[in-house]
Amino acid sequence: MLIVQKFGGSSVANAERVFNVAKRIADTYKQGNEVVVVLSAQGDTTDDLIAKAKEISPNPNKRELDMLLSTGEQQSVALMCMALGELGYPCVSLNAHQVGMTTTSIYGNARFKKIKPDRLRRELDLKHIVIVTGFQGINRFDDITTLGRGGSDTTAVAIAAALHADRCEIYTDVDGVYTADPRVVKNARKLNEITYNEMLELASLGAKVLHNRSVEMAKKYNVELVVRSSLTKAEGTVVKEACKMERMLVSGVAGDDEIARISLIGIKDTPGKAFDIFATLAKKGINVDIILQSIGRDKTKDISFTVPETALAEAQAVIEANAERWGVEKVDYNENLAKVSVVGAGMTSNAGVAAKMFEAMFDSNINIHMISTSEIKISILIDKKDMNKAMNAIHDIFNLAD
Repeated sequence: MLIVQKFGGSSVANAERVFNVAKRIADTYKQGNEVVVVLSAQGDTTDDLIAKAKEISPNPNKRELDMLLSTGEQQSVALMCMALGELGYPCVSLNAHQVGMTTTSIYGNARFKKIKPDRLRRELDLKHIVIVTGFQGINRFDDITTLGRGGSDTTAVAIAAALHADRCEIYTDVDGVYTADPRVVKNARKLNEITYNEMLELASLGAKVLHNRSVEMAKKYNVELVVRSSLTKAEGTVVKEACKMERMLVSGVAGDDEIARISLIGIKDTPGKAFDIFATLAKKGINVDIILQSIGRDKTKDISFTVPETALAEAQAVIEANAERWGVEKVDYNENLAKVSVVGAGMTSNAGVAAKMFEAMFDSNINIHMISTSEIKISILIDKKDMNKAMNAIHDIFNLAD
């Protein structure tokens, strides 16, 4: 079998953990498998590098920041190959350029365009364990790019797809996908399996187990994912196209308190305004999530939407530059909000899910500011201080611990 394994930063945080992971990789190799391993930077290395950059510049050049951040993964792969060498196993470490991992040119949030698997295939044919830097690629200018937080998951899935791997294993500091964040909801239950669509929604809505773009890619190329712990031998959660016939009504609850709401008030109610606003934001690479349009007064309308907290400053700059052209009377920003969502494939055929969720909020005396729905999710915007209480209340009302 050809197996791609990805280990996160906490899994390789120090020398002891590097050797623990090396032994686990070696066990997979000894079973006769071809093994490609993708690594994140050790522990808090990425945060430390960002802090170093901020010591020099409060707003570092994005190209140079990517150049700096990529060094974290290069340390990890070299150290892991040294550890495997000490254990007596043939190994080679490769960076994004050596693998031919081509991306778009958006520094800090690049996307894969293609991977040339030739070098990987040659190393595997030589019976090498191949260790690859996660989180990074090379753009058309031969500059280093990074994929954004959690990007090593996407690297692993992309390599698995390019090599037609039999399995992609994502190792992390939790032993699978839970019905909610177990650090917030103490009785959260581990799921044995979950569909791509459900996992994609959970990942997009704040669950930090998998990078949402990695799930998106796994679904597109039908790569079966297994999420498991690097610290134990416990069976993890399988992410795949279809699961058991009898499904739970709701699979999980997710919370995200790193968002901001922007309200554009008093826009003239004429065709094309919403298109102009969101097309302008999209050109700057600003992702917009929940959108609410309401009728104002005197032939005006109000548009409210959410963006990641990290994108708020850039969104403010875009809005300030265009507010007069759009005819906006007033702009309001709110960073003290959180998004809480329920996800489940069973929701499509069951009425009353929203009512039950709102009942949980009423019983907990939590006010809802905005609501968004799709076929398999319902999201609400609430005060940030209420997020943990809301997640526990929703988890309980749907009996997700059973």
